[in-house]
Amino acid sequence: MDIGCYCISQSRFIFGKEPVKTFGVVDYDPVMKTDRMASAILDFGNGTSTFTCSTQMVPYQRVNIIGTEARIEIEVPVNAASDTQTRIWLHSKTGSEEMLFDAVNQYTLQGDLFSEAILNNKLVPVSLQDAVNNMKVIEAVFRSSDKGSWITL
Repeated sequence: MDIGCYCISQSRFIFGKEPVKTFGVVDYDPVMKTDRMASAILDFGNGTSTFTCSTQMVPYQRVNIIGTEARIEIEVPVNAASDTQTRIWLHSKTGSEEMLFDAVNQYTLQGDLFSEAILNNKLVPVSLQDAVNNMKVIEAVFRSSDKGSWITL
């Protein structure tokens, strides 16, 4: 239950809703007995999200959001280096555009926003219900892998 949570969270954010079913394949480390690689298909009814993530493979991160008119590609969407700019590309039928974002420490930003919410009695940036919903999908991916079949959420 490590980096796969980010793939699931990103998918739910992009679609703006919960998946209706999922199919997952999980590989476990023979020594540590923890998941070391997970692949899943999340079916949202009007589209799918697919991903593979691993803690023990060559480091590489990309998110591609593919639509009928364009594709968005995000370089290192999770735990980007705090000293390197983040790049996003928009590829469309008319060409490509690169957008650069200043280097930041994502974990510091998360901590600052959480602290600000507490100090100013505001809502936290991501709700507790969002975390619960994400966990439901994570558990469904693990169940799907165990059963070798689709799991309805």
